[in-house]
Amino acid sequence: MQLLEDIYPSRVYDTPRITLRRDPVVWAESGRGTTGPLTDEQITHFIENGYLYIPELFTTTEVKALLEAITQLGADPEIQQNPACVYEPSSGTVRSLFNIHRLSDLFGRLVADRRISTAAMQILGSGVYIHQSRVNLKPGFRGEQFYWHSDFETWHVEDGMPRMRAISCSILLTDNNAFNGPLMIVPGSHTKFVSCVGKTPDEHYKQSLRKQEYGVPDNDSLTQLVKDGGIVAPTGKAGSVLLFDCNVMHGSSGNISPWPRSNMFCVYNSVENSLREPFGGTAARPEFIAARRIKPIIPIDSFEL
Repeated sequence: MQLLEDIYPSRVYDTPRITLRRDPVVWAESGRGTTGPLTDEQITHFIENGYLYIPELFTTTEVKALLEAITQLGADPEIQQNPACVYEPSSGTVRSLFNIHRLSDLFGRLVADRRISTAAMQILGSGVYIHQSRVNLKPGFRGEQFYWHSDFETWHVEDGMPRMRAISCSILLTDNNAFNGPLMIVPGSHTKFVSCVGKTPDEHYKQSLRKQEYGVPDNDSLTQLVKDGGIVAPTGKAGSVLLFDCNVMHGSSGNISPWPRSNMFCVYNSVENSLREPFGGTAARPEFIAARRIKPIIPIDSFEL
């Protein structure tokens, strides 16, 4: 039984609605002057825009080790049959590999690396745990799109995340350029919540991980957000990091270039924001998509042994 008030209702109205965010963007006294790796200028940028790009935070050697681990996982027949391995709906190539911090010891240490974990703690103002982890793969010529969406809308409706107190960390594992389907963000969109239309089908995740049809913004709402904030596509070298708020509107186009685009995502959720029953009334999604077994992150100096 859902005991908390639903302050971000979605997929319940006949028409879309845009309402103001009711949660802080940075939780610890606005983040400025607090202990952590981010400067006051970086915190201000995150508050105003909903994202922060940090170029080449990880080394070439570290990125190489991560890519080698992904190749090994992808070649494992057991992993290929694991529900956490999601395939593209048209080409049949691997689209995403979820729960990677539990499937790989290397990635398990990566999410605890203090270069990113303490930044999440600084923004969220508390201890954190991994709500979700995944690698999104976009091979050259055939990598497909990830349509515009707010992660929080899905995590709230389908997973029962109560408040906007989570942050995504995207680590670029290949160079991201203007042509290979980089992540696009609508700056400032994190300050507004778009209530989507359409009742969520049972076991929607089986389809949405391949192509999302529910929980996506309508054209008019998206047009208004872009009119207010524009669109940016932070690009750069492998090893760079993009931190973005759980409610910022984002997406990426398909990759028809020759260059692959692979990014690792880990979602840090506050230990004070653990999941409840899904607000959309459906059954909770599986553990590999939305963690309910909370294991607080203990920062380490380096993920490589």
